[in-house]
Amino acid sequence: MTENNKHLENLSEIRTLMEKSSRFISLSGLSGVAAGLFALSGIVAAYLYLPTVMKSGEYYKAAFTDNGEINFQFFSFFIVDASIVLLGSIVFGIYFTVRKSQKKQQAIWDNTSKRLLINLSIPLVTGAIFCFVLLYHGLIGLIAPATLIFYGLALINSSKYTLNDIRYLGIIEVILGLISSFFIGAGLLFWAIGFGVLHIIYGIVMYNKYEK
Repeated sequence: MTENNKHLENLSEIRTLMEKSSRFISLSGLSGVAAGLFALSGIVAAYLYLPTVMKSGEYYKAAFTDNGEINFQFFSFFIVDASIVLLGSIVFGIYFTVRKSQKKQQAIWDNTSKRLLINLSIPLVTGAIFCFVLLYHGLIGLIAPATLIFYGLALINSSKYTLNDIRYLGIIEVILGLISSFFIGAGLLFWAIGFGVLHIIYGIVMYNKYEK
């Protein structure tokens, strides 16, 4: 029995080493919490800044003027707001991930993290181009569902190079995006759930599961 236990321990160690070498496991749950808080802050700013039509759930009507031209004030605010949210999420995400990797003495930038970034980027870039296509055709109400769907697909596509839990978050984001496509005009609400609440819940769960 003792010899068998040693063999099992050796196999377990080999499996752990293989897991570490093939997956990027330095992602911190606090990164998800930070991203969720930034997303919620950006959405609150949108409700406070943009006209009353935003609060009625018909924000897409404010995207164009009465002459059918693009409302640059509307889009410039969204671009600035989204950029601040994205930049803040990235900065804090990098900070918490670096801190976790240093604490656990794990590499941050290697072949695995490169593959993770590539597999994450392909659906995200595709989704961004598709959203510009929707904007070009004036289908503003479908942009929010599209962002959630492509973001979820990006998480699913990259999950094989990091923690499996990210796959479940991706599946939920895709489902949420599909549901939101039936409720055109409620995009901010679904963004708040998908990019805000879900990230915070996911981050807390991951922190308690892997970092406590």
